[in-house]
Amino acid sequence: MTSGKVRIIGGYWRGRQLQVADLPGLRPTADRTRETLFNCLGQRLDGLTCLDMFSGTGALGFEAISRGAKSVLMLELSAKACDTLKKNQASLGHDEKLGSIEIIKTDAIAHSARLPANSIDVTFIDPPFANEGIFLKALTEASRLTRKDEGSYIYIEHPKTVIPENLLKDIPEYGDLWEIQRTIRSGIATGSLLAPKAI
Repeated sequence: MTSGKVRIIGGYWRGRQLQVADLPGLRPTADRTRETLFNCLGQRLDGLTCLDMFSGTGALGFEAISRGAKSVLMLELSAKACDTLKKNQASLGHDEKLGSIEIIKTDAIAHSARLPANSIDVTFIDPPFANEGIFLKALTEASRLTRKDEGSYIYIEHPKTVIPENLLKDIPEYGDLWEIQRTIRSGIATGSLLAPKAI
């Protein structure tokens, strides 16, 4: 990764670069972390519906589309980050072989709360680390709206002080339906991949 840019690791746009908005606290998911994550997801996301909460650089969402996702909804509150997301979308261009991308400037948790339950196949959560209280709220919504089928996942990137297993215990209706399948450690960040528990 070069300063101000992050590259797409695999799929149709492999090697293409994304501009990164100059914003405090904005952390693109590291190349190696994304590579490991998408290996765990099976490399391809063909036909899947994805939600990229706190989209930031869009690295996870654009990567998902590059790897065959049917659609990605990117939610981002920062106007500057949203503008950069739209510029990156325009720069990558549209190809009929690829899925759709919708970028909305909005509060990710409030918007997610309006989405139907069990409507998303893969949810990415990578909020600002400064507000640890946001992780429980985000995971609560993700555990509700993400499908509970085999092949559905929630990925949450968090500081080491945030323990997803503990957060799941505090989610009354859906928390006990999920479990940690893989942990990916990278610098100050830890990525936890959650999958529905087998019934």
